[in-house]
Amino acid sequence: MAIAFKEKKAGQRACDEKNPKGNLCLGHLKRWYQPDPAVLKELGNNTEIYRCERCHTLYGAALADDSTAGQKYALRPVNIWGNFSDRNI
Repeated sequence: MAIAFKEKKAGQRACDEKNPKGNLCLGHLKRWYQPDPAVLKELGNNTEIYRCERCHTLYGAALADDSTAGQKYALRPVNIWGNFSDRNI
């Protein structure tokens, strides 16, 4: 049995799968940290997987998306007061 796996669009937060009536699901996409062993076997261990909370459709993270689960961020230096500083000290 093949697992239906869709590619998440950049900035996408809601499911775009259609139900049998033709309406969009619009369930929230949540990061799936503990997928089933069958999913891990087919997709691999290091795959970032999202699952719709309503219809359970699986999505993979978009490569061009910088907003996926806080995984891509820039380190910024902090001064002794806890404020961000733009200078490298």
